[in-house]
Amino acid sequence: MDQKTILTKIALNGWQTQVDRATQFVNNLTDEELMKEVAPGKNRGIYLVGHLAAVHDALPEILGLGKRAYPDLQPVFLQAADKTIKQIPSASELRQIWTSVHDRLKNAFAEMPADAWFSRHDSMTDEDFEKDPARNKLSVLNTRTAHLAYHFGQLRLLK
Repeated sequence: MDQKTILTKIALNGWQTQVDRATQFVNNLTDEELMKEVAPGKNRGIYLVGHLAAVHDALPEILGLGKRAYPDLQPVFLQAADKTIKQIPSASELRQIWTSVHDRLKNAFAEMPADAWFSRHDSMTDEDFEKDPARNKLSVLNTRTAHLAYHFGQLRLLK
């Protein structure tokens, strides 16, 4: 196994571990628990789940794998703060979206060859990539994995 394949496998295993842990945790929370704030005056669990689903739904566009499946999540969970939008998807809807987004990503990631992870992502120019090739698709996956782990830590405060 070459170095790119090994590094990619490590990153994908880390991503999937975080997704699996978060999925299990969120699925074991009641709808009422998801409506609680993680701390007084902070985001509610439902908002964090929606936020993560929206961020992860954008990954296919960034990685050149297609369009978002749920663009309507962006204004609610990426452009607005929690509790500023009156009507948000229900916990049940967000759980379904979460599953759909992550199933899609798992399948797409499995089909990507290791070399593809070291190429330019679609949120940067060729010139920027030439200056810093470490800002590649694999780095996007790593930052999204860290982002998921951070918010999963917040979600754990609901218990």
